[in-house]
Amino acid sequence: MASPLDWTPPSERLIRAANLALEPWRAWTSPVFHGLENVPPEGPVLLVGNHTVYGVIDAPLIFFELHRRYGVWVRSLADHAHWRIPVWRTLLDMGGSVDGTRDNCRALLRDGRHVVVFPGGAREATRGRGDRYRLQWDGRLGFARMAVEAGCPIVPFGTVGVEEMFSPVLDADSPLLAPARVAARVVFGERGRRDDAVMPLSRGIGPTPVPRPQRLYFAFGDPIDTTPWAGRDDDERSLGEVRDLTRKSVEELIAGLRREQERDPSRTPLGRLSRAAGRAAGRTVRTTARLRRSLAP
Repeated sequence: MASPLDWTPPSERLIRAANLALEPWRAWTSPVFHGLENVPPEGPVLLVGNHTVYGVIDAPLIFFELHRRYGVWVRSLADHAHWRIPVWRTLLDMGGSVDGTRDNCRALLRDGRHVVVFPGGAREATRGRGDRYRLQWDGRLGFARMAVEAGCPIVPFGTVGVEEMFSPVLDADSPLLAPARVAARVVFGERGRRDDAVMPLSRGIGPTPVPRPQRLYFAFGDPIDTTPWAGRDDDERSLGEVRDLTRKSVEELIAGLRREQERDPSRTPLGRLSRAAGRAAGRTVRTTARLRRSLAP
């Protein structure tokens, strides 16, 4: 693969076309963003958050919102297996995603880039029905090592809403998905033998795979300064401290967003229409009252 530094950002024409293509999805999800001011406008920065089921439903909204606010293109570290899929890998290349290796991450941070990493990777994207919003970072220290080595801040972020768009039908390890696992081995080779190579089967609206209309919530937390661990990028205990601090922050962000989601009357299009109708009715009543007062003798 080419160096990640050889990538050329999309043209303005392509950006406008992509933004236009995203508009129906924005209308469907009515995304809410909190804490964008916590993202430094200049890099290097490592943004670390949770992957939601299927992995790609919410990420484009994050990337385009950060571009709209700061004019920067966030570079995403993606699983190696993505580059085994024709057409899809071309789209990832165009969007600035790179194979999630240490060398690629190191090069991007040295070049002062904003880099997104999902430590849970494919495990979170293929999560089972009992693992909703649970971080599956296991013992992974890679992102902490890269941030400490680069001396850059980590900005934790959380995403909520995608899990409510689907109802699981078959978990990825279901015997009924055995043919899909065989196909994964054909497409991905040895990587297809992993237990996270097959996506779960879910339904959205009715029996269809169309996602249910649910609001998406995003929150970015306070940056985590990694300079106190400078020079300890080979010390697993120190890296574990950075990882656990980041994990705690992401979990708190997710918990806060879920509380907001629970009490949000506008989380669905019907709720948003009802509130809009209520506001319109209120304005009509107030306008009528003012007219009556003005016409009163």
